[in-house]
Amino acid sequence: MSTEATPSAAPSKPAIRTAVAGYGLSGRVFHTPLIATNPAYSLDVISTSDAGRQAEAAGSHPGARLVDTPADILALAGDLDLIVLGTPPATHYPLAKAALEAGLDVVVDKPFAVRSAEGRELMDLAARLGRVLTVFQNRRWDGDYLTVKGLVESSILGKVTRFESRFERWAPEVSKAWKADATADDGGGVLFDLGTHLMDQSLQLFGPATVTHAELQARRQGEKTDDDVFVALQHDSGVVSHLWMNMLCPQQGPRYRLLGSEGGYTKHGIDPQEPYIVAGGSPLDAEYGIEDKDWAGLLGRDGHLDRLPTERGAYPEFYRILADKINDGGAASPLPLPVDPAGPVEVLKLIEQARELASARA
Repeated sequence: MSTEATPSAAPSKPAIRTAVAGYGLSGRVFHTPLIATNPAYSLDVISTSDAGRQAEAAGSHPGARLVDTPADILALAGDLDLIVLGTPPATHYPLAKAALEAGLDVVVDKPFAVRSAEGRELMDLAARLGRVLTVFQNRRWDGDYLTVKGLVESSILGKVTRFESRFERWAPEVSKAWKADATADDGGGVLFDLGTHLMDQSLQLFGPATVTHAELQARRQGEKTDDDVFVALQHDSGVVSHLWMNMLCPQQGPRYRLLGSEGGYTKHGIDPQEPYIVAGGSPLDAEYGIEDKDWAGLLGRDGHLDRLPTERGAYPEFYRILADKINDGGAASPLPLPVDPAGPVEVLKLIEQARELASARA
């Protein structure tokens, strides 16, 4: 892997003083690499109580101050501008509320909250306090999703009738302690985890929807919530979305299958940005976000299929858009947020509908 950074222009405004709460997968692989490689930010504080993670954070980000808890970050709020919450879902609402009240702008990892009412309350609070509040729905910048979005916007498939989307993995053991103990009330389960991404993408592509069918199963030993889920959505636009999330899947189906009146698109594989960073790459590398051409999807009709190269993934766009918003005046700026929290609130409403339907079928 190349580690040569692309030169960046020096920021015209002081760096956005940033703290990241949590240094698990979210903080370690997504947030800190994107923040540390964007000159609009300074990575000032990282919180984790795990000694091994503290050592790893110190090695990767020697300029950041290490503290034990998010509360320790909030005690430093006067010296910060932004906090990023990469903590378990049940903590998102109370920590985001405390951070907004401490005068910080806030990025909340998905799921935005555990309940839609909590998400709406946070939106209202941010509006009253004049703070920036957004949600890290990074999968809006997956290369394969950007490819699908381009196909939908181009109308090359004609009238889209059906959208199928999957996040399926082979993970027979519940690996994280908090996930092993988490119930649905804690934001546990694959519907809150991977399902949040699939529903968000569906709503972005095809607009408002209602859950018409939901199957929620817990198959792994020790799973307290759900790890095998199917959800069907009926969009107001007429499109039907079928969404699968499975953590015990020995053979994975297509990542996407999109059917229209003039053709279809089928795509296997997973966006390469996360594994690239896990393997030691940087968002500044020339190869970052570029998928191997062998994973290109198929476009057209049976007998007339062409390979369609996947667009380059672009997770850094989230923090670029956010920096523009903050530096242009924050909540008062007319510039868009990278993710309007209203979208994730609608996702939470769909999750609530799915749980209600599944419970009624049980």
